[in-house]
Amino acid sequence: MAKPNYQYEKRQKDLAKKKKQEEKRLRKLEKNTVVIVDNPDQAPAPVPAPDKGEPS
Repeated sequence: MAKPNYQYEKRQKDLAKKKKQEEKRLRKLEKNTVVIVDNPDQAPAPVPAPDKGEPS
């Protein structure tokens, strides 16, 4: 009877996990770029920088 190769199984599991994470990262990146490309006329309003001078 052959003994199980746990290192091979772990390696395959890790590769599948990394592939899934990469696909998820690409989906998120694609989702963000689609939103920006779909609305080129609607630029977000610039956020004013907080005052770093004396309090008024």
